[in-house]
Amino acid sequence: MKKNRITELLGIQYPIIQGGMVWCSGWKLASAVSNHGGLGLLGIGSMHPEILEEHILKMQEATNKPWGVNLPLFYPELERVVDLIIKYDVKIVFTSAGSPKKLTARFKEHGITVVHVIANTKFAQKCELAGVDAIVAEGFEAGGHNSPEETTTMALIPIIRQFTDLPLIAAGGIGSGMQMAAALALGAEGVQIGSLFAASEESSAHEAYKQAVVDAKEGATVLTLKELGPTRLIPNQFSEEMDKLRRSGASTEEMRALLGKGRAKQGIFEGNTEEGEIEIGQISSMINKIEPASDIIKRVMEQCDATLERLANLRE
Repeated sequence: MKKNRITELLGIQYPIIQGGMVWCSGWKLASAVSNHGGLGLLGIGSMHPEILEEHILKMQEATNKPWGVNLPLFYPELERVVDLIIKYDVKIVFTSAGSPKKLTARFKEHGITVVHVIANTKFAQKCELAGVDAIVAEGFEAGGHNSPEETTTMALIPIIRQFTDLPLIAAGGIGSGMQMAAALALGAEGVQIGSLFAASEESSAHEAYKQAVVDAKEGATVLTLKELGPTRLIPNQFSEEMDKLRRSGASTEEMRALLGKGRAKQGIFEGNTEEGEIEIGQISSMINKIEPASDIIKRVMEQCDATLERLANLRE
């Protein structure tokens, strides 16, 4: 595959970005992705500042390739982690779950490349006004916290591409090179992959979580918790209790009380597959083994190149 604006902007070999997923995206996974040609991201959302500092230092030892961090803008200790990002000269920051205007100018003052995650054209416009360097457009096939619009990736990417000329990365439902080629055909210049890497050998997720993903069948995930914040996950005892509470006409406060704190940590990091959240994307049914990040990148790129070549041959 030829170089494009995403590979040039991020300084990477392949236009594959690893999602900065909570409880999955530590230094082992991020460095493995970066060392094999993609862009690895540390998932700040599940790290206290002192843990982030540890992972940054380990990343600096583990790779000399480009890497970055994913920073949800609702992070409770935002100023502390921003100071760490600047202190340790992190070169690339993906921001999400908030206005791109909040930190983009500050990061760019320090020479940091800023990419913002969106799910609609309203935020694409905000990204342009804020001066971000690129956009991730994420469809509702994605795992974890999701957009209330429920726009699929296939519908979202061409809409965003018509609206802005910023370098565009597709996310949500990308689990193969064929899907990557489809995203490129729709106007994206790279893809962000979450679920495949969440179940990889280097992921910091619990083995029970990874096995639950491997065991997932077609249609296994649901988009739930819409009253509190849409989240795609595999149904289990916790989600069934939440659905029962919702059907009973419970208030948002009652549902929030059942949700409590740490459900994602319980499910993903601690392996409590019944009482925790098993957040994962729709492509989980395509995942049939736990494998190294290097194998994932190699297979996706080979499939993408073969698909693009096949499509080119259709014109002859």
